[in-house]
Amino acid sequence: MANITLKQLRYFEALARQGHFGRAADTCAISQPALSVQIKDLEADLGTPLFERGARHVRLTSFGDDFALRARDILRAVDDLGDMARAASEGSLGRLRLGVIPTIAPYLLPRLIADLRQAHPQLDVHVRETLTARLVEELQAGRLDAAIVALPVGEAGLSEVPLFTERLMLVRHEAQADTPVPDREALTAMRLLLLEEGHCFRDQALSFCTPPKAIPRDGLDGSSLSTLVQMVGAGMGVTLIPEMAVPVETRSAAVCIAPLADPQPERTVGMIWRKTNPLGPRLQQIAQIVRDAV
Repeated sequence: MANITLKQLRYFEALARQGHFGRAADTCAISQPALSVQIKDLEADLGTPLFERGARHVRLTSFGDDFALRARDILRAVDDLGDMARAASEGSLGRLRLGVIPTIAPYLLPRLIADLRQAHPQLDVHVRETLTARLVEELQAGRLDAAIVALPVGEAGLSEVPLFTERLMLVRHEAQADTPVPDREALTAMRLLLLEEGHCFRDQALSFCTPPKAIPRDGLDGSSLSTLVQMVGAGMGVTLIPEMAVPVETRSAAVCIAPLADPQPERTVGMIWRKTNPLGPRLQQIAQIVRDAV
């Protein structure tokens, strides 16, 4: 038992997360045989299997599930020690591992990265773009320092700092530019194109409609706002997009933009990070740079 190393725990955590030796090895930047040897050595030290090995994937055993919880706590604590050193050092942060959801990243990052580099020339920014649920998971596992998402998230272990609020804008075909803007009830009866399941922006758009279940679902569930806007331009329906996306997504589409009647739908964008992260005061400074970028 005394032979267990942090390296083995990191390899174990990668395999538990990926469920596949090849993908886990790529994540750890080692060969698949080397990863396999380390996992076998770890299991030998523990005296019991951690994984059920199948032809295409691996699964945690019952003991492996329990072991994973403790291993992640250990790795998170080790990462926090590194964060403490970063927080105590003089000068810039050094490195920022920042997550951003897809309905924010393309519109905010170009300006934000430029502003971060101007404020902290030595800052090494690593960006991860994915859905909120995955960002929360990676924050809690210590693989990210902070994330920019739509609030609220509602996780007890995370700090939430509001950054700005923006309207959701109605996108219609350009032929409808001179027609009245539909109210909430009228919008419910229209074909509303939405992002696919898993995007928080989908839920925000649905929450505006009364009742959400009444919306016809024979349209399109898209993987990006760009796809939705282009489909509106092709005459397939209407959609809602965040105000920050308007200049980028509508410049080459046959669409028109209009605000909806009060109370207008809106979302609050904020930054989240672990409450235990010693970099909290520095991340507050980063949050202000994000506000200024907007």
